[in-house]
Amino acid sequence: MRSTAADHDRVPGAPDPDATLSLSLDRLRLEGAVFLRAEYREPWTYESMSGSVTANMLRPGSDRVVLFHVVASGTCWVSVGGGPKHWATAGDVIVLPYGDQHRMGGVTDAEVVPISSFMPPPPWTQMPVLHLGVEGELTGVVCGYLHSRDPLFEPSLRALPPVFVVTPPPGAGAEWVRANIEYALASSAAGSLGVPTRLPELLLVEVLRLHLASAPAVDRGWAAALRDPVLVPALAAMHAEPARRWTVTDLAGVSLVSRSALDARFREVLGRSPIRYLAQWRMHVAQDLLATTDLGVLAVARRVGYDAEEAFSRAFKRHFGVSPTAWRARSLS
Repeated sequence: MRSTAADHDRVPGAPDPDATLSLSLDRLRLEGAVFLRAEYREPWTYESMSGSVTANMLRPGSDRVVLFHVVASGTCWVSVGGGPKHWATAGDVIVLPYGDQHRMGGVTDAEVVPISSFMPPPPWTQMPVLHLGVEGELTGVVCGYLHSRDPLFEPSLRALPPVFVVTPPPGAGAEWVRANIEYALASSAAGSLGVPTRLPELLLVEVLRLHLASAPAVDRGWAAALRDPVLVPALAAMHAEPARRWTVTDLAGVSLVSRSALDARFREVLGRSPIRYLAQWRMHVAQDLLATTDLGVLAVARRVGYDAEEAFSRAFKRHFGVSPTAWRARSLS
């Protein structure tokens, strides 16, 4: 029989999915800044540059970034790839987790113009303030970007929708967003170039927490896996001990299901076998260690389950197209 999440609603000893989600978000590594603010007046609509062009402009050498827009005042919408319009009002946060090309506009229909037609080209000596429209109702937006190698933002996994809007509930969440807006506005008024502090990082983590905690259940993807009572124990085990020589039997024992049930669930939700997921997770951990520590390649290899540097280097090159040494040199340049 096919195993389903409903068959294992409460697995004895299994980690709490909400706790796993919180831990995953707490461990996110993010780099970025608030980089501009905009004043749009009705009627207005623009189209952004492509995701790769935007990423390379904001973070040279990158092909993707996470984009977010905090609505300071007014009302606007955003859409990706001809999809539906997602509406946002003052205090809302719009997130484009894969930095996709998008359109953004106001309440009144307007001709679409490219953002390059009214955004000054970099390099910037101070935070740009964009203006579109002339005399209609004002919509103020504070824009930021972040970069992360976390699987949550890996386009091939698409764990998140291409765009979503979060309305912080009254209280601390809403106050935190308001503080970010005020700080960004004050910085731009003072002529600061971006806001490269932890504020954008903390803001995005909180927004993701709110989104994932309230989003409707999804059938596939990493976000769904983090809520799946069969997958959570196995994922938690692999994430905690990536160097261990895990077998499907071992992981099935952790999740208290059969080998076949665990394998089927991985393929159904994550589109890959448990061992394939483990191999990809090991490469993610290795990438992080190479980028954020001074461990040697052999030490990194052993942290992710390889006894020989040669075997690890071959696996790394298959996954990323370059050797660990070359990747580290490129990431630090």
